[in-house]
Amino acid sequence: MKRTSKLAFIAMILLIALVAVGCAKEEPKTVATVATPEPKAVIEPATPGLEDGIYFAIDEEFASSGWKETVTLTVSGGKITQADWNAVNISGGADKKAYDKAGKYNMVKFGKAQADWSVQAEKAEKHLIATQDPTVISYKDDEGHTDDIAGVSVHVNAFFSLAQEALEAGPVGRGPYADGVYFAIDDQFASSGWKEYVSLTVLNGRIAAINWSGINRAGDDKKAYDKAGNYNMVKFGKAQDEWFVQANRVENFLLEKQDLKAINYKDAEGHTDDIAGVSIHVNSMYALAEKALASGVQKIGPYTNGSYYASEEAFGSNGWKGFVSVYVSNGNIVQVYYSGVNEAGDDKQVFASEGNYGMIVASEIGKEWHEQAQAAEAYLVSTQDPKKIEFTNVEGNTDDIAGVSMHVGDFFSLTEKALAAGPKK
Repeated sequence: MKRTSKLAFIAMILLIALVAVGCAKEEPKTVATVATPEPKAVIEPATPGLEDGIYFAIDEEFASSGWKETVTLTVSGGKITQADWNAVNISGGADKKAYDKAGKYNMVKFGKAQADWSVQAEKAEKHLIATQDPTVISYKDDEGHTDDIAGVSVHVNAFFSLAQEALEAGPVGRGPYADGVYFAIDDQFASSGWKEYVSLTVLNGRIAAINWSGINRAGDDKKAYDKAGNYNMVKFGKAQDEWFVQANRVENFLLEKQDLKAINYKDAEGHTDDIAGVSIHVNSMYALAEKALASGVQKIGPYTNGSYYASEEAFGSNGWKGFVSVYVSNGNIVQVYYSGVNEAGDDKQVFASEGNYGMIVASEIGKEWHEQAQAAEAYLVSTQDPKKIEFTNVEGNTDDIAGVSMHVGDFFSLTEKALAAGPKK
């Protein structure tokens, strides 16, 4: 028994030793720690947001088509939210979009285009708003056509280049004027035989186009008349440049200044030293521009712009051959001249105004022929339609026009004839 106990005791001692050795080999446990990550650097966007505001750019010159393209962009929240691709005309009047939407550009009707210009322009605008970058466009030819925009066959390079130019220049805001067309014309012909007028086109609150010209009794436009070599201010007046050249410089000066008061006159005739290369008097243009802006925005009318003319075929029994000249701007009749010519070449209105006709002696209303003719002209300008007149007899008398007792049927029939013939070339 003693031997057995001894052996059991020895076995127990060995077991304890083995356990102790095993415990000695076990590594002590440690608590894991998580390292704090380094803060990440702030990465700026490659293209920072645009400054909020309104951006504007316009071509420097009118194209051979007579249009000068413009772009107006609105940036809000750092992004382009609105884009307007448009154009103004060398003759003033409606902007290209308004002109097109009024059915006067007719690119589908006459050019067999897939859509009218204003429709295609809006697709190009949407592309820019979607991409937010005027350089994200590819062209397939030197004319600036693209396959990037579905439904667009017009060249678009001018739009995107002007958009880029506007963004690079920075916001310019809106101008002080209401967008639209403005027009004013002198009340009477000057001693020179011209009645001056001004047509203004305002985009983005700024004057974007000015046409300062005049109309004579035959309905000729002064700029066109001058460009055709008929005015000859250099040849006969020893001027430094022809009238239309100087007129363009005056227009550009106002376009730059955008302020009707930013001009100084050196004499009562309205000459100025403020505009290089201009020796003509310019006060009449500024006065007409002020009058036009004060009169408010003009709606586009139904007629084709230009000068119209019609004359009777033979001299009447009274020795006169009647004629009518009509001038249309922005689709509206803005100037009418109703007169006649005798075999000596006298103009009937001038002849009467100088006291040579003698109607006033027999007139029931105490009005001379030219005064009644001018009342008829004013009536046509107010109604805009030669058919809006009722006659009381076959001779062409009417009760519709105050201050007119003579027959005016020939005036309205000649006006219809002139308008039907279309603008003079």
